[in-house]
Amino acid sequence: MMRLVASDIDGTILGHDGKISDRTIKAFQACRDAGVELVFVTGRPPRWLYPLQEQLGHSGIVICSNGAVVWDLETEKALSSCVLDAESVFEARRIIKSIRPDALFAVETLTGFQLEPGFIENETSELLAEFTPKPLAETLTADDAVVKFLAITREGTPDEFLAEVQPAVAHLVSTTHSAPRTAMLEMSVPGINKAVTLAQYAESLGIEAADVVAFGDMPNDIEMLRWAGHGYAMASGHPEAILAAGQQAPHFDDDGVAQILEAKLTEQRV
Repeated sequence: MMRLVASDIDGTILGHDGKISDRTIKAFQACRDAGVELVFVTGRPPRWLYPLQEQLGHSGIVICSNGAVVWDLETEKALSSCVLDAESVFEARRIIKSIRPDALFAVETLTGFQLEPGFIENETSELLAEFTPKPLAETLTADDAVVKFLAITREGTPDEFLAEVQPAVAHLVSTTHSAPRTAMLEMSVPGINKAVTLAQYAESLGIEAADVVAFGDMPNDIEMLRWAGHGYAMASGHPEAILAAGQQAPHFDDDGVAQILEAKLTEQRV
């Protein structure tokens, strides 16, 4: 029985063009019509969920920032959050700098975004129009509720950067990545990931893991894909995500999520 669908966003249902396909939109609507719960589980911060609202008309719950925030789109408020303290952020920053001196940093908070000069190379980025780069030492205070700490380097691959940094900062933060080509790490409170928060949300609905169908494509989805009774990695996804899931959805370009949902809805109607 499929009672809850939990889907990642970027690279899973949303392309580089910022679009969700018509077929995928119809498949999610069919799930709603069949009484299946929908929750989106993303590395994105709450301020960056507009594709769900504009294209899917979703007004429910979104698990954001790799599990650090449970966000209600209807009220635009956090229902719960797990935040990093500034002391942990600065110590993790110090350690990462000792490993990769060229690394630059940013933090997502419940109220905004703080980034160091050079963190974003594209001078025309909308983020630079909204947020002014400054050293974190000048902007981050003990009162800031940090839900995600970011580190970026222009050298090497995301996997290489993760392998170097993860063990060195494991006592301070939980580290993952979701960028296919950019060497950017995403860090949160130790023990927090998509699976932990999704499991809590499912339990609040009285839904067991066996009745959850989950979709993802990157290392930050691995725990979720393992936890769900039916975890599907996109065929176009990261090799480690595919290995962790044990099941594959067709390639993103072939509307893989929609194909799986259509098949499962048909099975439930029989």
